[in-house]
Amino acid sequence: MSYFGAVAGISLVASMMVAIVGGVKGAVGSFVAIASLLLAFKYPWQSLYAFIIYLPFSGTITYVIGAGSNPLMQLAKDAFYIPALIGVIQYCKRRKIEWFVPKALKPPVMMLLGYCGLVLLFINGGQQLAPTGSEKPFLMGILGLKVFMGYIPLIPCTYYLLRTKDEFFRMMRLMTVLILICCGLGLVQYMFLKTGRCQGTVGEGAELFKASLESRCLVGGSLLFNEEQGVIRLPGTFVAPWQWGWFLISSAFFTFATAFSDRTWYWRLVGLFGMLMTMVMAVLSGQRIALALVPICYGILLITTGQLVNLTRFLPILILLGLFIVGALASYPEVVQERVDSFASRWEASPPTEFIADQFSFVQDLSGLLGKGLGRATNSARAMGDVKLIETYFPKVMFEIGPLGLLLFLGLVTTLTIITFKAFRRVKDKNLRGMGAALWTYVLLISYNTYYYPLDVDPVAVYYWFAAGMILKLPELDREVDETAVLDPPKKKRRRGPLAPKFGGTEPQDSTEENR
Repeated sequence: MSYFGAVAGISLVASMMVAIVGGVKGAVGSFVAIASLLLAFKYPWQSLYAFIIYLPFSGTITYVIGAGSNPLMQLAKDAFYIPALIGVIQYCKRRKIEWFVPKALKPPVMMLLGYCGLVLLFINGGQQLAPTGSEKPFLMGILGLKVFMGYIPLIPCTYYLLRTKDEFFRMMRLMTVLILICCGLGLVQYMFLKTGRCQGTVGEGAELFKASLESRCLVGGSLLFNEEQGVIRLPGTFVAPWQWGWFLISSAFFTFATAFSDRTWYWRLVGLFGMLMTMVMAVLSGQRIALALVPICYGILLITTGQLVNLTRFLPILILLGLFIVGALASYPEVVQERVDSFASRWEASPPTEFIADQFSFVQDLSGLLGKGLGRATNSARAMGDVKLIETYFPKVMFEIGPLGLLLFLGLVTTLTIITFKAFRRVKDKNLRGMGAALWTYVLLISYNTYYYPLDVDPVAVYYWFAAGMILKLPELDREVDETAVLDPPKKKRRRGPLAPKFGGTEPQDSTEENR
């Protein structure tokens, strides 16, 4: 029996057993999950691609199959990731190479992991001895650790996944296509709500200002759409609106890299279209942070990638792009004005600097030396017990693992920022260097961003470590041309010697030609 046949048989038997309890949807979901898990062990590289493709659609798939209330569905993507990680480790062991790269990152990772182990043992373990109600503090700690550090191994996975320049560019193009698809679906979602094909938010009082699953439309999860009250918060293809906002911010870096640094002109055009769609959805989705950061990120990228000097090359295209954006936004001036007014009112009501300072002072009074335990401020761990809602990342880390844990985390991301900077600066290929600079700017932004907690949830929790792995691979990919030039130098035309036949003779063939 072939491997595919065995996978199909095992998945079918398991899904039939699940169908007794979970019905048809449960059976279909279990069949897909088990089959994906078994195939991922066999094909780890393809599984990593599936992981990246599945990620932006995970929220939509979760609610399409009717499992949105099940917290385990938030871990469904790991059915691709964990087997792929095991496969990469086995791949490195067979070839007797170090699986965790780079070596410079290993000490801060191990120090933070060891410290988190102490917190899990003494804080979460201590709470487990005297749990409150139905809480599961130790399981909460394990889940919190998985959310906090679980995707760091994506760095070596990505490093070994991308073996050639072509694969690197193919991955960047794949990211751009995924962004275009997601933005296209988000635009259709907005038009459905705008034209009344989807009902939008209904209710009374405070319900008119809260995102809810009852208002769900086409893709994604909970949304808020009430034009009469001037409030719109769309989730795109994700579970919640603010995740969509951070997806758009992340998209700014990937689309910019493709638009300005791809090797082919038509993919650069695709990247520019991706930039346009990202900007349009930042306005239409009602995400204030995306509306503020996406254009700022584009401006910063022009400087960090050095494209500001070469802007004249792209000036005609940028002018057309700008005219298209202005025309599109001019068609809906009330939408643009509402978004700007919403952003300004939010800033005046709660300036980010004051908000972050208040969160730090709030946490400082509550967290002890080792913190309150892993998972105690992690939203996805709420099924295991009571969690505290802390809306800024560094205070959240300090609340869970204490001030020393926060310092160790800052040491980790600082080390990562430095070594990724050194990596892309060594690259000579201008296209790879430009993409590396764009991805490094993304790593820099996320490393020291404390507003909200994007590193805790999709997609930033994945894209951050994924981008770092791509950057660290660049120096090796950059040597690809040089090694090829050494191994296969250009052939010179041979001149005929005095003994070469002049008429009708045949020259002796080169040995390489005979071997062919």
